[in-house]
Amino acid sequence: MAEKISVFVDEAPTPYGHFTQAIKVGNHVFVGGQLPLKADENVLVGDDIESQAKAVFHHLTAIMQGCTGQLSNITILRVYLTDLSDHEAVDKISQDHFYFVPPARTVIQVAALPFGAKIMIEAEGELNPAELKGGRML
Repeated sequence: MAEKISVFVDEAPTPYGHFTQAIKVGNHVFVGGQLPLKADENVLVGDDIESQAKAVFHHLTAIMQGCTGQLSNITILRVYLTDLSDHEAVDKISQDHFYFVPPARTVIQVAALPFGAKIMIEAEGELNPAELKGGRML
């Protein structure tokens, strides 16, 4: 089995609880649920779904870059929303980030998220073999 490597980037918030931002196993990347928090503190970026979704996609981008990848390497997103009526706004923001082939996606409504967030996204991706080195590993 390939080595399991924890990935942390400064541009995304420290994980809530005893977790890592992402795990690399071989050329696979598993990104833990990203909340719309300011990267340097556990405070929401804003109250509206647009600012929160943009922040989450910013964190996903930074983490994938820390793995020497990019958003286009993401194969599936799991989107957790506290209100399914926000799905359309999130979809528009997603289209701004996935230009060509979008990843598979699951959208789930949940009763609540940490810090009162409206959205959380987790992702999985696959890096090209040439992209396997880099990022700040611990």
